Amino acid sequence: MEIKAILEKAIENYQIQLSQTDYEKLELYYRLLCEWNEKINLTAITDPQGVAVKHFADSLAFYNYIHDVPKGARVIDVGTGAGFPGVVLKIVRPDIELTLLDSLNKRFLFLRELMTQLGLEADFVQGRAEEFGQDIEYRECFDFVVSRAVAQLNILSEYCLPFAKLSGSFVAFKGGSCEEEVQNAEHAIQSLGGKLRAVHTFSLPMNGGSRSLVEIEKVQPTSDKYPRNNGKIKSKPL
Repeated sequence: MEIKAILEKAIENYQIQLSQTDYEKLELYYRLLCEWNEKINLTAITDPQGVAVKHFADSLAFYNYIHDVPKGARVIDVGTGAGFPGVVLKIVRPDIELTLLDSLNKRFLFLRELMTQLGLEADFVQGRAEEFGQDIEYRECFDFVVSRAVAQLNILSEYCLPFAKLSGSFVAFKGGSCEEEVQNAEHAIQSLGGKLRAVHTFSLPMNGGSRSLVEIEKVQPTSDKYPRNNGKIKSKPL
């Protein structure tokens, strides 16, 4: 079964509709992902259903729950890896201004080729989130900060919330029920100028597993002392 057929079934209950062009770009994304994955480690999931459900449909859940994305919104994907969710968000909404941040250059070799083939533009930022979170060019400049990184939410919030502008949002993609993780991150979120807006928990179709989107609003400027250096973030999490 081709990616389009799988994805159509996967998102049949979503509140978004994809165009034929969207499906064609996602099919191209899948092919390039598999080709490059033979050269560099991008993902452990390479079968069509796995990619369509656990990468594409999971990324698209953002639009299923976050409805107030203005035209031309600035979006940064922190720790983008193989481009999830940022590139998928850009495919469906090419009007957004996308920044992809990752520490590994080899991933950007893939991402640059991918975006060229897709005919889309993005700002590629190679480096560590805690460093660019202190950079005036990126700090508190984004409408939405998204991340599917595996760090605990209190740690991830320190990496990500400094990028969000006032009234902007940080949306963390998490696996399964994350109530305890959210509770443990309350102090960090508040210390960084954030406020928990909602936790959207859902099940991916085709036995893709349970997922959560944690939506955090930026209600106050982040103190200049955050983000701290990587060692302190990990050894003494907020």
